[in-house]
Amino acid sequence: MYRYLLVVFLLVCLVRTESKAQDPQFSQYYAAPLYLNPGFTGITPEHRFAVNHRVQWPNLPQAFATYSFSYEMFVNELRSGIGILATTDKMGSAGWRTSYVGLLYSYKVRLNKNWVFSPGLYFSYGNNGIDRSKLLLRDGLEYDGQSIDPDVNRLGNQNFFDFASGMVLYNKSLWVGASAYHMNKPNISILGRESRLPMKVNIHGGMKLPLYAGPRDLSRVSYLTPSFVYKIQGSQFQQLDLGLQYHIDPIAVGVWYRGIPIKDDVDNEGETVSVVQNDALVFVMSLLFKGFQIGYSYDFTVSKLSTTTGGSHEISIVYEFANAKNKRKKPMKLIPCPSFNSKAGFWN
Repeated sequence: MYRYLLVVFLLVCLVRTESKAQDPQFSQYYAAPLYLNPGFTGITPEHRFAVNHRVQWPNLPQAFATYSFSYEMFVNELRSGIGILATTDKMGSAGWRTSYVGLLYSYKVRLNKNWVFSPGLYFSYGNNGIDRSKLLLRDGLEYDGQSIDPDVNRLGNQNFFDFASGMVLYNKSLWVGASAYHMNKPNISILGRESRLPMKVNIHGGMKLPLYAGPRDLSRVSYLTPSFVYKIQGSQFQQLDLGLQYHIDPIAVGVWYRGIPIKDDVDNEGETVSVVQNDALVFVMSLLFKGFQIGYSYDFTVSKLSTTTGGSHEISIVYEFANAKNKRKKPMKLIPCPSFNSKAGFWN
C-alpha cells in the first residue's frame, strides 16, 4: 500500500506548477528544430520530416519517454514555411502523459545579400492527464480491479490551447535565435483547479567553421559546429546546453555539457545554498546519407544522481526530399540556414 501511495505522491510532486516547471527536452535539439523554435519552419528549400525519441533515466521502474514528430515545407510563392508538430511525454507508472499537436508558420525576410530574418508562430492544442486505471492503491476501495476511491476519481484530463513564437537570424555560417513557448500560460491542472504552465524562453545560436580554406577544391571538407541553447522557465528553472561537433560528412561526432557552470543561490527548505547545477555530459554521433540523417546520443549524468538512473538515450531521424513540381519553378534566392550536416552544393 505504501508503495502505491508513494507513486501518487511522486505524481503530485511532478505536476508542473508556477513555481517549478520544466518541459521535456531533446539533447539533439538541432535534429528537432521546430521543437526549439518555430522560426526554423521551412528554413530548408525541401520538405523535411523529423522523428525524435528520448528515454530518460531507464533504470527507474517507469522511465520518462518523449516522442516528437514534425513535417515542414517551404512555399516559394508565399516566402513562407508551413509545418505541423506533435509531441507526447509520458512518465511514471500511472501513465502521466502530456501531448501537443499544432501548426507552425514562418515568413522569410531577406535583409541583404548575406542575412535572412525568419519570424515564426506556433498554435497548438494540448492534453494533460493520468491513466486512472493504473492507480491501484490496494486499500479495499476497488471494483472490478479498479480503485473507486473518490480522491482518485477527482483526477481527470485537462485540455488547453497553447501559443508560441520565435525568430531566427542567419547567414551561411552563423545563426542566432530566440523563442517563447506557453506565452498564454495555459491552465494544466487535472484537479479542476488553476495551475498555470509558466512561459519557457529559449535563446540559442551557433556557427559553422570549415577547417580548410585553401585554394584546392576538396570533395570533403571537415568542419566544426559549436552552438549553445540557454533555457529559462518559471522562476527557478534555467539550463545551458553548450557543445561542439566535428564533421567529416557523412559522419559527425560531438560532446555537449548541460548545466549552469557557475554557482547559484537556491532555496533549500528555507536555507539559501550556493550550488553548481551540473546535469550531464552528452555524447553524440550521427550519419548523413542522401537526404537522410540518423543520430544517437547518450546523456552521462554528472549530477548527484550519478549513474544510478542509467542516463538518457535519444534517437533522431531526419528525412528531406524535394518536390518535383517545385523543381520546375525558379525558387526564391534565399540563403540556406546553417545546419549540423551539409549536402554537396547546399551552401553554394
